[in-house]
Amino acid sequence: MSPRSTRPALEIHDASFSFGVRRLWSHLDLLVQPGEFLAVLGANGSGKTSLLRVILGQQRLTSGTVTIAGHPARRGGRDIGYVPQQRRVDPLTPLRARDLVGLGLDGHRWGIGWRNAGRRRRVDAILDQVGAGAYADRPVGLLSGGEQQRVRIAQALVAGPKLLLCDEPLLSLDPQSQSTTTALVDHSRRTGDTAVLFVTHEINPVLPYADRVLYLAGGRFRIGTVDEVLTSRTLSEMYRTPVEVIRSGGRILVAGLPETHGHAGHQTLDAVAAQ
Repeated sequence: MSPRSTRPALEIHDASFSFGVRRLWSHLDLLVQPGEFLAVLGANGSGKTSLLRVILGQQRLTSGTVTIAGHPARRGGRDIGYVPQQRRVDPLTPLRARDLVGLGLDGHRWGIGWRNAGRRRRVDAILDQVGAGAYADRPVGLLSGGEQQRVRIAQALVAGPKLLLCDEPLLSLDPQSQSTTTALVDHSRRTGDTAVLFVTHEINPVLPYADRVLYLAGGRFRIGTVDEVLTSRTLSEMYRTPVEVIRSGGRILVAGLPETHGHAGHQTLDAVAAQ
C-alpha cells in the first residue's frame, strides 16, 4: 500500500445545488479521507448523480466549494477515477478489454495512446488485480455484464486515482456479480488507499464495506455510520412521513418509503455493518 496521505481525498464545503427553483441539497459539508468508503443513498431525483457530476467538474454548484486532493474540481482531473452506470456494449464493438482499460491512461489525448512496455505492464497489472486478465484480449462486447464491469473498474483505477466515483455500478448485474463488484472496489481502496463514493440503489452488497453513509432525500441529507443514518427516526425526519427500519437476521427492512423513492414502499438491505 502507498503511504497514506494526510490530505482529504474530497472536501465539500457549504455546498448547495439547485435546478431552477428546486434545491436538491444545501449547506453540505463533507470530508472523505483516503481509503474511506462512503455509500451515497437516497431517493430518485435527490441529487446523487448530480453530486458526482459536480465532483467531476461537469456541473457547477449553486454555492460552495469542492476540492479533490487539495485541488478545485475540474473536468478531466486525473485524481478521479469514474465507473459509470452499467450499459451493455454492442457485441460488434472491436475494442478489446485491454484497449478500454488503456483509455484510462491516455484516452484524454488526441490520437492513439503510446503503446510502450510500461503502459502494457500497467494495464496487465490492473486487469489481473480485478480478475480480468484471462479475457484481456477479448472484445468487450462479447463479455458478460459482470466481466464488463470488472474491466470498467480496471479502467477507472489504472491511473491510480485518489478518489473513485461509482455511479450505480450494480445495475443489471446478478447478485453474484454485484457482490464481486463491491468486493473488488473495497479491495482496491484498501490496497491503493483510494477513497470511494459509491452511489447505489442495490445497497445489499455495499453495507458490509461502507464506513459511512450519505443519505439524500427531500432536499435534506444525513451523514454518519449505517447505525446512525438507517434508523426509523432519521428516515422519518428526512421523508417527513413515518418510515420504519426493522433489523432482523442480519438484514434491514425499510418500510413505508414514499413512492417517489423508486421502490414499492419498502426495501430490504443487508446489514452486516448494522448488526
